Amino acid sequence: MKRVLFCLLFPFSLLAQVKDLRTLNEHLILSEDSLISVKYPFIHTECNAFQFFSETSPNWTYLHEQMTQMIEKKDRKLNFYHIGGSHIQADIYTHDFRTFLQTNWPGLNGERGLVFPFGLAKTNNPSNYHFSSPNVWKSYRSVNDHPDGLDYGLTGATIRCSDSVITINFKHMRTMVKPPFNKLRIYHNTGQFPYELNFGGQELLVSETFHHVELGYSEITFTDYIDSLDLQFVRTISGPSTLEIYGFELLNELPGITYNAIGINGAGLYTYLANEHFLRDLKIHPPDLFVFSVGTNDAYTSASSFKPEVYKNNLESLMKIILSVNPKCALLLTVPNDNQFHGAPNKNTERQREVILQLAQEYQMAVWDFYGIMGELGSSITWRKNGLMQGDYVHFTADGYHLKGKLLIDAFLKYLSAFDELSH
Repeated sequence: MKRVLFCLLFPFSLLAQVKDLRTLNEHLILSEDSLISVKYPFIHTECNAFQFFSETSPNWTYLHEQMTQMIEKKDRKLNFYHIGGSHIQADIYTHDFRTFLQTNWPGLNGERGLVFPFGLAKTNNPSNYHFSSPNVWKSYRSVNDHPDGLDYGLTGATIRCSDSVITINFKHMRTMVKPPFNKLRIYHNTGQFPYELNFGGQELLVSETFHHVELGYSEITFTDYIDSLDLQFVRTISGPSTLEIYGFELLNELPGITYNAIGINGAGLYTYLANEHFLRDLKIHPPDLFVFSVGTNDAYTSASSFKPEVYKNNLESLMKIILSVNPKCALLLTVPNDNQFHGAPNKNTERQREVILQLAQEYQMAVWDFYGIMGELGSSITWRKNGLMQGDYVHFTADGYHLKGKLLIDAFLKYLSAFDELSH
């Protein structure tokens, strides 16, 4: 199987001849590569590029065209999704990428998009936002909780409360990107929604509230931009009723990129495939780019128990779901990081990589081979020795995640640069 890396097809000596790179400062890429290579010589920065199997990919070409038009005209929005397990729930390297996307091009602030109150669910919450509530909540995750009558959506998690008056507050935390929003989507129970919504001091800004009972969300429009929430649900019927929250979506009318990081600790491909309303919710806000960082949990087992054909079927099934929502969506398949299973390097990751490369070739999509960038089998030991990986040899330290964010940004810039050259 022949793989083509754009960093090889379009070496920097050639890129330097391009007069108008539009979205890319080549010096930034060269400097970042050099700095990483000097500090961490064991990292294969020469492999840090999105891999394609030909010089053209219709969906990635279309994304590049949309990016170019958005940057030049500042007249549109693009919607990115990035799904995975605990690496994504932490939202460290994904937030680094989000911060880059929403600050690199002046006038393209984008919007925050999907957020979930993980803290209220008593699990680790991303550090860049905070939910609080005086109420007591019961939490469920699609990884291991499947009570009757609970149908998961995109986020794969929910919180429940049966109080007659429920208060939730939201604010941004420790982040340089705080896109304001003038529209709020609350994903909740499907069907009858017996609650009145109050917004405290922001109540005068509410211009419209609409409950999409069949689609399981309410949409609130504000007359001005806000950057926090003081939200109250007041039950409007007598008798017992339970509020289910599946997530919030913070939207605006500003041009730029929405970057939705969706991760659940312990999730695999099978987790998202089992989310009953995954497709329904995705249709509400279709993707332009969809990044798959799912796989560590799928292959965290013995060699005899891991079935590559099952993994391939699950990955392809999820890819088809995404493409059914938007046939032009660009898909980025990332190879999981090297890890250890029961104290030994996990060889299943190499088998996953072969599956990922096969599907990328068949669908003309891109691969980010983080396993290869790390140094392949056993490289997690070296990353651990250099303070980049935790002692479980699965998760990264904060420094490791931030480094992964830099590498992803670098690879994305190389993609834009290579397609700039193709379009000239």
